[in-house]
Amino acid sequence: MDRSALRLLVLGDSLGSGTGAARPADALGPRLARALGEGGFDVDLHVLAVPGAVSAGLADQVRRALPLSADLAVVVIGANDLARFVPAEQAATALAAAVTALRAVGTDVVVVPAPDMSMVPFVPPALRALVRGACAVLQQRQSDVALTGGATVAPVAAEVARAFSADPALFSADRFHPSSAGYARIAEVLTPFVLAAARARRDDAAA
Repeated sequence: MDRSALRLLVLGDSLGSGTGAARPADALGPRLARALGEGGFDVDLHVLAVPGAVSAGLADQVRRALPLSADLAVVVIGANDLARFVPAEQAATALAAAVTALRAVGTDVVVVPAPDMSMVPFVPPALRALVRGACAVLQQRQSDVALTGGATVAPVAAEVARAFSADPALFSADRFHPSSAGYARIAEVLTPFVLAAARARRDDAAA
Protein backbone atom coordinates (compact mmCIF):
# COMPACT_ATOMS: atom_id res chain seq x y z
CA MET A 1 0.00 0.00 0.00
CA ASP A 2 1.29 3.45 -0.91
CA ARG A 3 1.67 5.20 2.43
CA SER A 4 1.88 8.60 0.72
CA ALA A 5 -1.56 8.21 -0.84
CA LEU A 6 -4.89 9.12 0.73
CA ARG A 7 -6.22 5.78 1.93
CA LEU A 8 -9.92 5.77 1.11
CA LEU A 9 -12.38 3.12 2.27
CA VAL A 10 -15.96 2.59 1.12
CA LEU A 11 -18.06 0.65 3.61
CA GLY A 12 -21.74 -0.24 3.61
CA ASP A 13 -24.11 -2.03 1.27
CA SER A 14 -24.69 -2.56 -2.45
CA LEU A 15 -24.57 1.17 -3.15
CA GLY A 16 -21.06 1.17 -1.76
CA SER A 17 -20.04 -1.98 -3.62
CA GLY A 18 -21.45 -0.85 -6.97
CA THR A 19 -24.23 -3.34 -7.68
CA GLY A 20 -25.94 -2.35 -10.94
CA ALA A 21 -22.98 -0.56 -12.50
CA ALA A 22 -22.09 -1.79 -15.97
CA ARG A 23 -18.35 -1.74 -15.21
CA PRO A 24 -16.34 -1.76 -11.96
CA ALA A 25 -14.96 1.66 -12.88
CA ASP A 26 -18.51 3.05 -12.89
CA ALA A 27 -19.16 2.15 -9.24
CA LEU A 28 -19.22 4.72 -6.45
CA GLY A 29 -15.78 4.02 -4.97
CA PRO A 30 -13.81 4.36 -8.19
CA ARG A 31 -15.78 7.47 -9.13
CA LEU A 32 -14.99 9.10 -5.78
CA ALA A 33 -11.34 8.09 -6.12
CA ARG A 34 -11.17 9.74 -9.55
CA ALA A 35 -12.82 12.88 -8.21
CA LEU A 36 -10.29 13.04 -5.40
CA GLY A 37 -7.54 12.51 -7.95
CA GLU A 38 -8.83 15.47 -9.93
CA GLY A 39 -8.74 17.40 -6.67
CA GLY A 40 -5.03 16.77 -6.29
CA PHE A 41 -4.96 13.59 -4.19
CA ASP A 42 -3.24 10.30 -4.87
CA VAL A 43 -5.78 7.72 -3.73
CA ASP A 44 -5.42 4.17 -2.43
CA LEU A 45 -8.99 2.81 -2.63
CA HIS A 46 -10.35 -0.17 -0.71
CA VAL A 47 -14.02 -1.11 -1.18
CA LEU A 48 -15.20 -3.21 1.77
CA ALA A 49 -18.95 -2.68 1.26
CA VAL A 50 -21.03 -5.85 1.03
CA PRO A 51 -24.22 -6.14 -1.06
CA GLY A 52 -27.22 -6.77 1.17
CA ALA A 53 -25.54 -5.49 4.32
CA VAL A 54 -27.59 -3.93 7.08
CA SER A 55 -26.02 -1.59 9.61
CA ALA A 56 -25.21 -4.49 11.94
CA GLY A 57 -22.94 -5.81 9.19
CA LEU A 58 -20.70 -2.77 9.52
CA ALA A 59 -18.99 -4.40 12.51
CA ASP A 60 -17.35 -7.03 10.32
CA GLN A 61 -16.43 -4.47 7.68
CA VAL A 62 -14.81 -2.28 10.31
CA ARG A 63 -12.78 -5.22 11.62
CA ARG A 64 -11.42 -5.66 8.10
CA ALA A 65 -10.86 -1.91 7.80
CA LEU A 66 -8.89 -1.25 10.97
CA PRO A 67 -5.59 -2.85 9.84
CA LEU A 68 -5.61 -0.54 6.80
CA SER A 69 -5.22 2.57 8.99
CA ALA A 70 -7.25 4.52 6.46
CA ASP A 71 -7.34 8.28 6.20
CA LEU A 72 -10.96 8.54 5.13
CA ALA A 73 -13.94 6.18 5.17
CA VAL A 74 -17.19 6.75 3.32
CA VAL A 75 -20.04 4.77 4.88
CA VAL A 76 -23.13 4.21 2.71
CA ILE A 77 -25.77 2.32 4.69
CA GLY A 78 -29.46 2.11 5.50
CA ALA A 79 -31.35 0.87 2.44
CA ASN A 80 -31.42 -2.73 3.62
CA ASP A 81 -32.32 -1.72 7.18
CA LEU A 82 -35.39 -0.06 5.69
CA ALA A 83 -36.20 -2.95 3.37
CA ARG A 84 -35.94 -5.44 6.23
CA PHE A 85 -37.77 -3.26 8.77
CA VAL A 86 -34.80 -3.01 11.13
CA PRO A 87 -35.77 -0.53 13.87
CA ALA A 88 -34.16 2.85 13.29
CA GLU A 89 -32.64 2.94 16.77
CA GLN A 90 -31.06 -0.48 16.30
CA ALA A 91 -29.60 0.52 12.93
CA ALA A 92 -28.32 3.83 14.31
CA THR A 93 -26.66 2.11 17.26
CA ALA A 94 -24.72 -0.15 14.89
CA LEU A 95 -23.68 2.83 12.79
CA ALA A 96 -22.55 4.70 15.90
CA ALA A 97 -20.33 1.80 16.91
CA ALA A 98 -18.74 1.72 13.44
CA VAL A 99 -18.07 5.45 13.45
CA THR A 100 -16.59 5.29 16.96
CA ALA A 101 -14.26 2.44 16.02
CA LEU A 102 -13.04 4.17 12.87
CA ARG A 103 -12.53 7.50 14.59
CA ALA A 104 -10.62 5.78 17.40
CA VAL A 105 -7.86 4.80 14.96
CA GLY A 106 -7.71 8.24 13.38
CA THR A 107 -9.86 7.62 10.31
CA ASP A 108 -12.08 10.50 9.24
CA VAL A 109 -15.59 9.37 8.34
CA VAL A 110 -18.22 10.62 5.91
CA VAL A 111 -21.62 9.04 6.55
CA VAL A 112 -24.12 8.88 3.70
CA PRO A 113 -27.51 8.29 5.36
CA ALA A 114 -30.13 5.95 3.96
CA PRO A 115 -31.62 6.77 0.58
CA ASP A 116 -35.21 7.88 0.12
CA MET A 117 -36.69 4.53 -0.89
CA SER A 118 -39.93 6.14 -2.04
CA MET A 119 -38.20 6.86 -5.37
CA VAL A 120 -37.93 3.15 -6.21
CA PRO A 121 -40.24 2.50 -9.18
CA PHE A 122 -42.08 -0.48 -7.73
CA VAL A 123 -43.13 1.35 -4.54
CA PRO A 124 -46.87 1.99 -5.02
CA PRO A 125 -47.72 5.69 -5.23
CA ALA A 126 -50.17 5.34 -2.34
CA LEU A 127 -47.34 4.18 -0.06
CA ARG A 128 -44.66 6.63 -1.07
CA ALA A 129 -45.40 9.19 1.64
CA LEU A 130 -45.28 6.45 4.28
CA VAL A 131 -42.01 5.09 2.93
CA ARG A 132 -40.53 8.59 2.72
CA GLY A 133 -41.45 9.20 6.34
CA ALA A 134 -39.81 5.96 7.51
CA CYS A 135 -36.68 6.88 5.58
CA ALA A 136 -36.61 10.32 7.16
CA VAL A 137 -36.72 8.83 10.65
CA LEU A 138 -33.72 6.60 9.95
CA GLN A 139 -31.83 9.38 8.17
CA GLN A 140 -32.26 11.67 11.17
CA ARG A 141 -31.06 9.07 13.66
CA GLN A 142 -28.10 8.21 11.45
CA SER A 143 -27.18 11.88 11.16
CA ASP A 144 -27.45 12.38 14.92
CA VAL A 145 -25.15 9.49 15.84
CA ALA A 146 -22.71 10.29 13.05
CA LEU A 147 -22.29 13.89 14.17
CA THR A 148 -22.05 12.84 17.81
CA GLY A 149 -19.32 10.38 16.87
CA GLY A 150 -17.28 13.00 15.04
CA ALA A 151 -18.19 12.07 11.48
CA THR A 152 -19.25 14.30 8.62
CA VAL A 153 -22.78 13.77 7.29
CA ALA A 154 -23.52 13.99 3.56
CA PRO A 155 -27.29 14.69 3.39
CA VAL A 156 -27.72 13.87 -0.28
CA ALA A 157 -30.82 11.65 -0.14
CA ALA A 158 -33.36 14.27 -1.20
CA GLU A 159 -31.30 15.49 -4.14
CA VAL A 160 -30.59 11.94 -5.30
CA ALA A 161 -34.27 11.02 -4.98
CA ARG A 162 -35.33 13.96 -7.13
CA ALA A 163 -32.84 13.00 -9.83
CA PHE A 164 -33.84 9.32 -9.85
CA SER A 165 -37.55 10.14 -9.84
CA ALA A 166 -37.08 12.37 -12.88
CA ASP A 167 -34.89 9.99 -14.91
CA PRO A 168 -35.62 6.24 -14.96
CA ALA A 169 -32.31 5.67 -16.78
CA LEU A 170 -30.55 6.25 -13.47
CA PHE A 171 -31.83 2.83 -12.36
CA SER A 172 -30.24 -0.40 -13.54
CA ALA A 173 -32.27 -3.18 -15.15
CA ASP A 174 -33.50 -4.44 -11.76
CA ARG A 175 -35.22 -1.04 -11.20
CA PHE A 176 -33.76 -0.94 -7.69
CA HIS A 177 -29.99 -0.39 -7.88
CA PRO A 178 -28.40 2.51 -9.72
CA SER A 179 -27.14 2.15 -13.27
CA SER A 180 -23.73 3.48 -14.24
CA ALA A 181 -25.45 6.81 -14.93
CA GLY A 182 -27.08 6.60 -11.51
CA TYR A 183 -23.75 6.11 -9.79
CA ALA A 184 -22.39 9.07 -11.73
CA ARG A 185 -25.20 11.24 -10.33
CA ILE A 186 -24.70 9.98 -6.78
CA ALA A 187 -20.95 10.57 -7.00
CA GLU A 188 -21.56 14.05 -8.34
CA VAL A 189 -23.58 15.14 -5.32
CA LEU A 190 -21.41 13.25 -2.84
CA THR A 191 -18.02 14.43 -4.12
CA PRO A 192 -18.10 17.89 -2.47
CA PHE A 193 -18.50 16.32 0.97
CA VAL A 194 -15.77 13.75 0.42
CA LEU A 195 -13.41 16.28 -1.10
CA ALA A 196 -14.00 18.70 1.78
CA ALA A 197 -13.22 15.98 4.31
CA ALA A 198 -10.02 15.02 2.47
CA ARG A 199 -8.90 18.65 2.25
CA ALA A 200 -9.66 19.28 5.92
CA ARG A 201 -7.54 16.27 6.87
CA ARG A 202 -4.69 17.46 4.64
CA ASP A 203 -4.89 20.96 6.09
CA ASP A 204 -4.86 19.63 9.67
CA ALA A 205 -1.80 17.52 8.89
CA ALA A 206 -0.01 20.53 7.43
CA ALA A 207 -0.85 22.83 10.34
